[in-house]
Amino acid sequence: MTDRTQGDGGGFTPPAGAKGPDELRHQIEQTRSQLGDTVQELAAKADVKGRARARAADLKDKAGAMTVQLRSSAAQAGHAVQERATHAGHQAQERASRAGHTLQERTPVSNAVEVYRRNPRPLMISLAAAAALVAAGLLIRRGRRARQARRWWQPDR
Repeated sequence: MTDRTQGDGGGFTPPAGAKGPDELRHQIEQTRSQLGDTVQELAAKADVKGRARARAADLKDKAGAMTVQLRSSAAQAGHAVQERATHAGHQAQERASRAGHTLQERTPVSNAVEVYRRNPRPLMISLAAAAALVAAGLLIRRGRRARQARRWWQPDR
């Protein structure tokens, strides 16, 4: 209903008189059109099932959009955590490598090895002397055993 057909008290007021048959037909068509719109609005309000379907479709669309948004957020969070873990792993590996190098630099054995790498002659002489001592020790031991073995087999003198 429009302002034209409603009075000050909200009641129905008849339209102003028509000046001719054409104007009357025009007013009738306008009233029919307005009445049809009003009936459609009332039918839409009375169609609870249709309104519920429309609301369900809206909610379904919102839920789908929210699901996409949450998946995107979860994927971003997962990537951020993975990047942090990778970064932490690289840092730990660097620290362990530095600690290993520092320890390796501080060990006296590595210093001695480095000295002998530069000048191997004293090491070769030392190894040859050690080998000679071991050989001499083995020969002496063998000789003692041979003497003891002969004494055991031989009768007392």
